[in-house]
Amino acid sequence: MSTETAASAPSGAAPINSTIPPNPLREGMPEETAPRPAAIIIFGASGDLTRRKLVPAIYNLALSRLLPQGFALVGVARRPKPEFAAEMRENVAKYSRRKPLNDAAWNELAAGISYVQGDHNDPTTFTKLKEELERVDKTRGTAGNRLFYLSVGPDEVAKIVRGLKESGLVVAPSDDPEASYQRVIVEKPFGTNLATAKALNRELLTYLDESQIFRIDHYLGKETVQNLLVFRFGNTIFEPLWSRQHVDHVQITVAEEIGIEGRIDFYEKIGITRDIVQNHALQILTLVAMEPPSSWDANAVRDEKVKVLRTLRPIRGKEVLERTVRGRYAAGTVRGDKVPGYLDELEALRAEKPELSKDSKTETYVGMRLELESWRWGGVPFYLRAGKRLAKRVAEVAIHFKSLPHGLFKDTLGATNEPNSLVIRIQPDEGISLRFATKVPGQGIAVREVAMDFRYGAEFGASTPEAYERLILDAMRGEATLFTRADEVEAQWGFIDPILAAWEKYEAPVANYPAGSWGPTEADGLLVGGDTWRKP
Repeated sequence: MSTETAASAPSGAAPINSTIPPNPLREGMPEETAPRPAAIIIFGASGDLTRRKLVPAIYNLALSRLLPQGFALVGVARRPKPEFAAEMRENVAKYSRRKPLNDAAWNELAAGISYVQGDHNDPTTFTKLKEELERVDKTRGTAGNRLFYLSVGPDEVAKIVRGLKESGLVVAPSDDPEASYQRVIVEKPFGTNLATAKALNRELLTYLDESQIFRIDHYLGKETVQNLLVFRFGNTIFEPLWSRQHVDHVQITVAEEIGIEGRIDFYEKIGITRDIVQNHALQILTLVAMEPPSSWDANAVRDEKVKVLRTLRPIRGKEVLERTVRGRYAAGTVRGDKVPGYLDELEALRAEKPELSKDSKTETYVGMRLELESWRWGGVPFYLRAGKRLAKRVAEVAIHFKSLPHGLFKDTLGATNEPNSLVIRIQPDEGISLRFATKVPGQGIAVREVAMDFRYGAEFGASTPEAYERLILDAMRGEATLFTRADEVEAQWGFIDPILAAWEKYEAPVANYPAGSWGPTEADGLLVGGDTWRKP
């Protein structure tokens, strides 16, 4: 085990380099919103998430001048990384949303980057890490404030937290606002079912206070997901329409063009229901369906989200065959390229990993018809679908309003009598679109459906910050609104667990669908009352 420092650290807090451009979005920002000096420690620093997302996000925070002057970044992993900072520089240059790399911003950040090699199961790893953090407290001015990012598998989380506690790297939070803080970000998946999620919560709460635990779901850091709350509760015109009186049904889509991308052994254990639905999709649903919170306080917002999860009508027993469809992509064509099916990929990998199942039931697509047992949403279907190798990469919420009570223009040229719809696009091309009917200019009455579009890129110009940028900064500030609480995670698993159990008990079929399509045709049977799946 060794500790390598990327560059000689200056004495005291790192200065802000005058050649880094100021961030106009910080103008007028109150000082209390700025994070205190801190060190971010990434466990699993040699992994893909660190290279592609975490360090580029931290670099972009530095480039936006959103990091505190007293700052350090410490990587921890088993592999030796004598050139950790240089390696991270290459990754930032490749994966950062802003190019080319700003040398001044990177050099300033790199001066506070270091690396500790060690195994999470070895107590001496935490001893060396403690020594390194004491060094950066003195040389970087991080004042004992620490944000531990656990970019590791769920089996490693409790071991690391136990090591942090036993080595004195985390202590109980203090009521003194000037006291140093220690916080832990835990990546998904948070457990693999309700029992493991409860066990992990119990173990973490043995060593940490709930206020120190930040369970991350990067979808909640996306600008458009956050804007759902502003859109709903910051505008008076939509809230009266947001109920069963005016909404016919809601569709939530999380679609990806890519396949498993070499993670088939991981996916055989997880499947898309655990990977996407249990967290991302259900989180989006809670923001669509929640009641107005009493304040913009983290617990007030999360209280309302938990209430939504508890109003979800359970899907149990044979009802799973009527209200859910699972699928698996077969060979097909995506953007003109022929791609293999999931089972083809599985068979190709079995030669080197014979333990992989020959009778896989893993789903790469799931569709569900959900119902909320509440006064606001009673009787309104929520259709949810998530899938790999679909026709297009898109994540969106589509609110379909009720049809006209009387077709006044049904015989008019061009009239489709389609109901109004409101679409919130989460990715890509983030924005909001409202579709409505209008008269075509000219003699007589001709009707056409048009869209009123708001696009983030066109309105605000600059590239939208990555979700991890917002979430890391919020965790440094102690702002937990966009992170999931213990009871929230357990409520999500409490809904998903009976579905997984019923699939297994009743041997629910896994329908094939060609790659590049919108999923299995069997999913069409989930929709009721003449509803059809929207094609984004």
